[in-house]
Amino acid sequence: MSELNQAEDIRQLTEKVREQNYFFTLLKQEINKAIIGQEYMVDRLLIGLLGNGHVLLEGVPGLAKTLAIKTLADAVHGAFSRIQFTPDLLPADVVGTMIYSIKDNDFSIKKGPIFANFVLADEINRAPSKVQSALLEAMQEKQVTIGDETMPLPKPFLVLATQNPIDQEGTYLLPEAQSDRFMLKCTITYPNFEDERTIMKMIASGHSPEIRPVITLENVTEAKKLINQIYLDEKIEKYILDMVFATRFPDQYGLSDLKSYISFGASPRASINLSIAARAMAFLKNRAFVIPEDVKEIAKDVLRHRIGLSFEAEAEEITADEIIEKILGKIQAP
Repeated sequence: MSELNQAEDIRQLTEKVREQNYFFTLLKQEINKAIIGQEYMVDRLLIGLLGNGHVLLEGVPGLAKTLAIKTLADAVHGAFSRIQFTPDLLPADVVGTMIYSIKDNDFSIKKGPIFANFVLADEINRAPSKVQSALLEAMQEKQVTIGDETMPLPKPFLVLATQNPIDQEGTYLLPEAQSDRFMLKCTITYPNFEDERTIMKMIASGHSPEIRPVITLENVTEAKKLINQIYLDEKIEKYILDMVFATRFPDQYGLSDLKSYISFGASPRASINLSIAARAMAFLKNRAFVIPEDVKEIAKDVLRHRIGLSFEAEAEEITADEIIEKILGKIQAP
């Protein structure tokens, strides 16, 4: 393809991106009626929606994690279900089970709350591993097997999970296989002073904004088609791969000091999701092509839960975010 033809294709695609981005601007405005001062969290939820990827929100209580997910579901014409994860939860409570009917002398399937477009897994680390693992097939294959029957899940299908990082009594670590299926893991922080003042006044006034559906599932589907077309240059592809491979073989990238801190590096899902998330980021910024800043901006969210920290890292209180920072500082952007 000549540079002239490529430029024309990007121009035409940019027009389509701007048309579709209008709906997501409306969606963001609707969410911001209820969510004040958490632009980072809202953007990551939209990236998950556009990239058809699951999102794990981690933060202390009271940061509107659950409210943000519920508001997103209310602002999109789609089915929403909430699962409160507790230690006594069973896999059947999530995916469903076989029910025996005496009248019909036969078994029938009772579907669980997993059969929805948006599934809020609230405090996902409160349930044991066997319950968390009930989500594995649903999150990867977008289907559920009950008995001998396999049923597809609605499209789009997103698991939006929350967990509290400070209260660890009675919690269970997410298995690596489960954690890896989340496209993004987002660390939510406190709102700033003025945003919190606005929140305080809004609650004190008794004003509860009404969230109305502003986009349809068809709008989401059309936008997803565009995400796959957004231009990703070969140099940026290499940049993404270098970043991921540096978590596996840090000594090959001049980062030998990190080797003792990493027990295992990011999986191939990291490079796949990093490219999709970077495209979604470009879409939200009204661009039909990815730039290195898109990759840098989303890198921590894609990688932080995919890097295994060694005992030495934990002993020295080295975090995955610090490792990613060093990798970003070392690998030259195109």
